[in-house]
Amino acid sequence: MSPSTADLDLLAIAPHPDDAELICGGTLAKAAARGYRVGILDLTRGEMGTRGTVEQRAAEAATAARLLGVATRECLGLPDSGISNTPDTRRALALVLRRLRPRVVIAPAPAPFGRHPDHRVAAELIRDAVFVAGLAKTDSTTPAFRPFKVIHAITFREDYQRPTFVVDITDTFEQKLAAVQAFSSQFAGATQAGEVYPNGEPLEEIIRHHSAHYGSLIRVRYGEPFVTTETMAVDDVVSLGVSTF
Repeated sequence: MSPSTADLDLLAIAPHPDDAELICGGTLAKAAARGYRVGILDLTRGEMGTRGTVEQRAAEAATAARLLGVATRECLGLPDSGISNTPDTRRALALVLRRLRPRVVIAPAPAPFGRHPDHRVAAELIRDAVFVAGLAKTDSTTPAFRPFKVIHAITFREDYQRPTFVVDITDTFEQKLAAVQAFSSQFAGATQAGEVYPNGEPLEEIIRHHSAHYGSLIRVRYGEPFVTTETMAVDDVVSLGVSTF
């Protein structure tokens, strides 16, 4: 998809094409359906993947983005299986953030754990780049900009951390699943993917189980979990959702 020329409301940044769909695809589709400008930034092209080619994954990523209704999808072009958090990579990502100007950024789950090294490093890189993007001297040709909030998607993670909040994706779950299935080169006949560990069932059923578990935490059918490092504010305790009993 072509680069965005308008500010984004929500930007998911993930290491590889298909990661955003797996960890927060329902949330992205829900935001897009509400009229928000939503984007995906893949940090790599996924060139080290065992299955498929870079060209196949790029075409699949474009299809998945259309299915989710996102406004823009880009690739930063960092090396797959070689993402590093350095001054150069922080600056490269910071410049994209200054151009896309997202209010909220979705990042992978925080370190120290994670099956793929890119997943662990990406979470730290994204947080650091968000900070660097707000430093005036990072680049003299672009205005400083810092997203308002970074949230971390913890879907499928086994290093259990209680979510700060869960997004109800009941209405967009099938949309999320279709976007995942768009990556046929990666997931056709698959029983695991990324942080999704196998239990012998098709990948789609494992995604459904996880989504149902997190949905049950907020008393809905399907959900996606997130954590924040800051405490969330509540203005009206009388209007709080999710019954205690």
